[in-house]
Amino acid sequence: MSKEIFCNFLQSKAEGQDYQIYPGKLGKIIYDTISKEAWSQWQTKQTMLINEKKLSMINVADRKLLEQEMITFLFQGKNITYL
Repeated sequence: MSKEIFCNFLQSKAEGQDYQIYPGKLGKIIYDTISKEAWSQWQTKQTMLINEKKLSMINVADRKLLEQEMITFLFQGKNITYL
């Protein structure tokens, strides 16, 4: 049974994640505030970014760039430390 959360991205109640899909403190924030639908939208955007910018997930700088893009996309520039 899935939980319902208030999704920060959609600004409405939606189905939450089944488990923490991203590691660490950021992963906990995503688990608590980002819905399955919003995460799916991010995955589509992430694939586009990886392909367009030819990012390599082996490269630490590329992973950091992608993480920043994810935060910007999911939280629309809000300071996520206060969520």
